[in-house]
Amino acid sequence: MNDVSPVGQASDDGTALAQAIAAAGDRLGLAVPAAAHGALARYATALWRWNEQINLTRHTDVEKFVSRDVADSVAIAAHLATGERVLDVGTGGGVPGVILSLLRPDLRVELSDSVGKKARAVRGILAETGRVLPVHDGAAQDLVARRAARDPFDTLVVRAVAPLVKLLTWFEPVCGSFGRMLVVKGPRWEEEKRDARHRGLVKKVTVRRVAAWPIPGSDNESVLLEVRRRAPAGPPAGRGR
Repeated sequence: MNDVSPVGQASDDGTALAQAIAAAGDRLGLAVPAAAHGALARYATALWRWNEQINLTRHTDVEKFVSRDVADSVAIAAHLATGERVLDVGTGGGVPGVILSLLRPDLRVELSDSVGKKARAVRGILAETGRVLPVHDGAAQDLVARRAARDPFDTLVVRAVAPLVKLLTWFEPVCGSFGRMLVVKGPRWEEEKRDARHRGLVKKVTVRRVAAWPIPGSDNESVLLEVRRRAPAGPPAGRGR
């Protein structure tokens, strides 16, 4: 296992870390553009440095960063159309939003976090890496509602934020204000979906699995759920005369 870290990386220009990220991605069969390796290394270095001041991630080595953060982002990216407006809800240290912007420069990515100190941290990470992405603090559902009439978001991406019941409690009331939500979940997703249905939270939206990929080192898998507003019921068909 390659244990390249920010400490080791600080002694060079980031080439070693970029190469380690590329090698880990190749081992996992991830579709990571070669042009993104250097930028991913700069981002990981800044993320890990800020993580020493504020808890942003547990994935603090190359293997975990690539097998979890990059792998999840690659899976999400495959389901985004060219030029989509994307909001990363509960971005924390910038995953998956920052990584999506590196993998897919065509996307219009914005980041949000309701915790002010995390929003400030990700602004610092972006400044260190030379990235320019809008960062919002406060409740994402309020932002989504405000943007509904002007530049609404096509897709909200959500990872490691809250159980599905909480996510739907927050966003089902504003489901007409954005296109859809893509949610990364673990092996308990079916249980979470049943709980949401039991609580009446899928009356306005549909929830379906659109992708799955293995979690390295375990027998479990991550899944990608798509949440969309249900199409309004049409008028009853008239009787023929």
